[in-house]
Amino acid sequence: MKKEMRTICYDEELQIEAYHFEGIMQPFPNHFHEHYVIGFVESGNRMMSCKNREYHIAKDSIILFNPGDNHTCIQSSEESFSYRGFNISTNAMLSFSQEITKNNKLPYFSPAVITDAELGCYLQSLHKLVMSGCKEFEKEESFYLMLSLLLEKYVPPYDMTLTCCTGRCSEEIEKACSFLQEHYSEQIHLDQICRYAGLSKSTLLRAFTRLKGITPYRYLETIRISEAKKLLREGIPPAEAALQTGFSDQSHFTNFFNMFIGLTPGSYRDIFRKQDDGGNRGNADKKNAETGNTTGRREENAE
Repeated sequence: MKKEMRTICYDEELQIEAYHFEGIMQPFPNHFHEHYVIGFVESGNRMMSCKNREYHIAKDSIILFNPGDNHTCIQSSEESFSYRGFNISTNAMLSFSQEITKNNKLPYFSPAVITDAELGCYLQSLHKLVMSGCKEFEKEESFYLMLSLLLEKYVPPYDMTLTCCTGRCSEEIEKACSFLQEHYSEQIHLDQICRYAGLSKSTLLRAFTRLKGITPYRYLETIRISEAKKLLREGIPPAEAALQTGFSDQSHFTNFFNMFIGLTPGSYRDIFRKQDDGGNRGNADKKNAETGNTTGRREENAE
């Protein structure tokens, strides 16, 4: 049986709690929360009741509880239950929702259990970033993309003010790109990009992704990797290349480099070091041949 583990942390920047339950077998009695709960199931099968409606939850199920939603949950198989989730206070949710939808009211998510591959990817990525203590704006970006998708798809009726006309945002997005290109070696915050481009966070993220095909953070990482490749080709050690291109640490740099290039930074640099060594040997042999100072000739003279 998998060992039971419970981990929880609080992210001060986003003002949310993140928690991870592994190997859980205990049932949860009928209860409710005063905050929002957004979570996803990693493994296990359970029967859940929410507001007198029955749900079967299993791997990849996403769970949405509004404040006051009464619910209960019990095992439906011998497999233990593993689950990751977020707790978001009503004050924090109202602030985030206002910024995204321009509506001064709390959202009401429905239904309580959904399956959504795109949303699941955002949730898993965000959870890992929060639990690891990430300080990059990738974390905030992931949160806004996740919440924007939730508000768009699971809060009926959907407020169309959330939708951005990307045609009107093209100039602002180009300004955002310029900012990222100029400051890639620094620690950048999403607020800085938004102020420079003159857009709200939700509008920037949605318009940027539609116009460029990638998120601002992935755009930034692409610039950083490109610049790091130049440094590595010049023989700069990976640790120094990571520092000069704005990566928070060498491990972060190595993971991204390998994901983008398919090689570790050290392996990439070694390719060019070997080429340089081979070229130098070739030039030296050519020079010795022109002057008659081959290795064999020197040995002959020594005799």
